[in-house]
Amino acid sequence: MTERVIAPKSRGFLFLDSHPGGCRQLVDEMWQAVPAPVAPGEGDGPVALVIGSSAGYGLAATIAGLARVGIRGIGVCFEKAPARRTGTAGWYRTAATARLARQHGRDMVFINGDAFSDTVKEQVAALLAERFGGRLDFLIYSVAAPRRTDPDTGDVYASVLRPIGSPYTTKTLVFDENGAPEVKEVTTAPAEGDDIEQTVAVMGGTDWERWITFLADRSLLADGFTTAALSYIGSPLTAAIYRQGTIGVAKSHLEATARTLDERLGKTVGGRAVTSVNAAAVTQSSTAIPGIALYVGLLRGVLGDAMVAPVGQLVQLWDQLTGARPLDLDEEGRVRLDTWELDPAVQDAVAERWTTATSESITELADLDWFSEEVRRLYGFSVPGVDYAAAVEADVPWPTPTPTPSATA
Repeated sequence: MTERVIAPKSRGFLFLDSHPGGCRQLVDEMWQAVPAPVAPGEGDGPVALVIGSSAGYGLAATIAGLARVGIRGIGVCFEKAPARRTGTAGWYRTAATARLARQHGRDMVFINGDAFSDTVKEQVAALLAERFGGRLDFLIYSVAAPRRTDPDTGDVYASVLRPIGSPYTTKTLVFDENGAPEVKEVTTAPAEGDDIEQTVAVMGGTDWERWITFLADRSLLADGFTTAALSYIGSPLTAAIYRQGTIGVAKSHLEATARTLDERLGKTVGGRAVTSVNAAAVTQSSTAIPGIALYVGLLRGVLGDAMVAPVGQLVQLWDQLTGARPLDLDEEGRVRLDTWELDPAVQDAVAERWTTATSESITELADLDWFSEEVRRLYGFSVPGVDYAAAVEADVPWPTPTPTPSATA
């Protein structure tokens, strides 16, 4: 192993390397932000499976579940190991999450692989049967992916972010080579051919339902089993490219799947299925959507620290799923964690700033320092308490599960 200094290098919002120490510190911060456990204890919490556990809201669900509820179980994600470049940020975040889980007596195993594949589903089923007593209490589904291979047919589907019906022109935020912010207009061509069907196949509820069926067929769902798929609606300002676009059709499919699964689980195990509508945040997925960077920066400019971070939102979700708080559903059966964002007064204030935003005025209207730092933090940079001038070991191994009690007896 060799240590080296890792400096941030980026192309737009995409960073080429990640910082292991920064990712570890970020995970520590998230854990510390979680309120005291609902039911303190070691090793005896509910068994949970988090699909998409290394980034964004999936990472927040994993950390909030471990720290707040004391879950044990399995996290599934798809990350690249260190090689010529550093590992992905999700690789390092997973290693850090596993370390904290061990320190707090939580038995959490992480699988690195394609969650869409039956191979990974088989690995999960085997672990549930052999390590976790053959029962699963909760499944959190948080997957954002560019493509999916159908395990039955081998067909590969690709998701696209496109409006439906006509081209969409919107303001967007970019930074020039010197880091100066610019507000530009960008036009996205409308969906064509089978773009909608392809996006639904990747980002809809098909794989979520396949996971439930796969585990149910092996009698691995506990009585009262509950599952939640994480979703987003967003502002009217971004609706044409998001909720009314191809991805929005996929989200509608996800919500329809939740209703089907809820009825099915209610009959079979006395369980339930819901979608959780989360609020805006800076994530690796969201920065790729035209207009979202500008919107989130303006939202922060309006709300400041009143914005609820992803881990705070997922604490609320876990409290509702576990019964610590009543399950608060809207008329379509969705858990709504985005009410603070979509408050009419907040949206009116953001819309006013959106209308007047230019390259010259943007620094007064949006919190761009916060936004830029949040983007850097996704990759482990700009995290307080980290010495970025010091050499750090990049070759961090994937976390190995501790032996099960039966193996050490």
